This record gives sequence, C-alpha cells and structure tokens, in this order.
Amino acid sequence: MANALSQQTQIGDALSQKNRMRLGRLFIYGPLAVMAVLYLMPLWVMVVTSLKPLDEIYGGSFIGPPQTVTLDAWRAAWSEACIGTECTGLKPYFVNSLLMVIPAVVLSTGIGAINGYILTKWRFPGANFVFGLLLFGCFLPYQAILIPMARTLGLLGLAGSIPGLVFVHVAYGICFTTLFFRNFFVSLPDELTKAAMVDGAGFFRIFWSVILPTSIPIIVVSCIWQFTQIWNDFLFGVSFTSGGNSPITVALNNIVNVTTGRKQYNVDMAAAMIAAIPTLLVYIIAGRYFVRGLTAGAVKG
Repeated sequence: MANALSQQTQIGDALSQKNRMRLGRLFIYGPLAVMAVLYLMPLWVMVVTSLKPLDEIYGGSFIGPPQTVTLDAWRAAWSEACIGTECTGLKPYFVNSLLMVIPAVVLSTGIGAINGYILTKWRFPGANFVFGLLLFGCFLPYQAILIPMARTLGLLGLAGSIPGLVFVHVAYGICFTTLFFRNFFVSLPDELTKAAMVDGAGFFRIFWSVILPTSIPIIVVSCIWQFTQIWNDFLFGVSFTSGGNSPITVALNNIVNVTTGRKQYNVDMAAAMIAAIPTLLVYIIAGRYFVRGLTAGAVKG
C-alpha cells in the first residue's frame, strides 16, 4: 500500500514538473512568437500587396492574402515603371548596383585584410596610432564627408559615375574592414608567421598561404557587412551619381515618388522587394557564419 502511494506521488510530481516546464516554455516562446509576427508583418504586407491587382488593393485590405495572384506588378517594377522621365523599370539600376557593390566589397575587404595583417603581424612604430585613426573613421557620419568627398571626386574626374561611387564606398568601408580583420588576426598566434619566415616566406607569401586560409569566417563577415551597407546605401548614391548611373536605392525612391493617376501600391511594393532580395539572399545563404565570424576574434584584442 505504501509503495503504491509512493509511486502515485512520484507520478504526480513528474506531471506537475512537466506542466511547469510547459508553462515556462509558453511564457518564453509566446512573447517571442508575437514579436516575430509583428516584426515580419511589414514583409508580409509587401509580398501580398505586390501580388494583388490594383483594383483589389483599393477595394480590400493591405494585410489579407490576394484573391487573384498576379506578377504584373513585378514585371512593371522590373522593366516598365517610370523613374523620372525614363520608363525603364529597375533593371538598369539593378545592374548599376551590381557593378558598384561587387568591386567595392572585394576592394574594401582586401585592403582591410592587408591592413589588419600589417597592424598585427608586421607591427611598426605608431601602429596603434594609425589603428586609432582608422577606428575614428568608423564614427564619422556620412554627412560629414559629403563635401570633401564631392571635391575629391571632382578633382579625380569621377563625379557622377559608378567608379566614383565605388571609390567612395571603398574609402568609407576600409575603416570597418580593418577593424574586423585586425581584431581577428590578433587572436592568431604569432608563431604561425614566425615559422613561415624561418622557412623563407616573405610578406605576401605569408599573407596568401598562412593568414588568408585561416580567415574565412572574418572574410564572410566583412563581405556580408560591406554588401549590406553598400547595397542599401541611399545618401552616397543620390549625392554622387545622377541619371542613368544611379544605384537601385535611388531608382526605388524615384519610383515611389513618381505618381501618374492612381498610386501604384503593388508596383511600389514589388520594386521594394526586388531591391531587398539580394541582401535577403546574402543573409539566408551566409547569415549563420556572420555572428560566428564576428565573435571569432573576441577573446583577444
């Protein structure tokens, strides 16, 4: 009889513990689920609105799913929407952004890697001072460099061009990429470079054969960071380019602000989705490496 009562008590305690665990999970995951829904609601509105005919948008709700799914708005945003006086859609400006972001990411990441390599493995007198100046550049607001950069581009003959915009993003991004690589390379043991030097390797041989193969996580971080910052930039694009050389963010702004007749909400949303897809793909494909690489050099430095 006593054993039966003891077993019933144990079973009751186990059930009570499970109920408490379920209640605790509800209090944890419930608010998280609500916040996730609220956070994703704008994306949902953009997607469903871009798939609706204009008549359905004006006659119904922005939030509800489309009764008739159509890709006409996406087609118009890509190749037919008017941007200023030119009705070419986002296609040429999407290409402009690609021509801008790819070389800018490669150059800023490469220069940042070399800077971090020099500042940690080939230290020289005043290295900390130089790093401090580069670090100070991370805190300069965009607005503070507009006039000096405009004068510089004018002197170089790059004003209003895509190469000029590449130059701007490389110059502004070097500070961040140098910070990333410097903090990562500090955590690498100096014995690696010393052993390579004993074997006769020089500056660039050590960089290519020893340092870079161990730097894949921070390279991914730098590329994701720079790609996101450059692709989503509007201020530099609208300040240093014009007309057909503008990036996609400037073209998107012009599409939204150009209205003939009824407001084309579905085209606007489709255009916004087209402009956002590259960064979404980058984070979906390589996002899991971002935090891992960003914290890889957090132990030292």
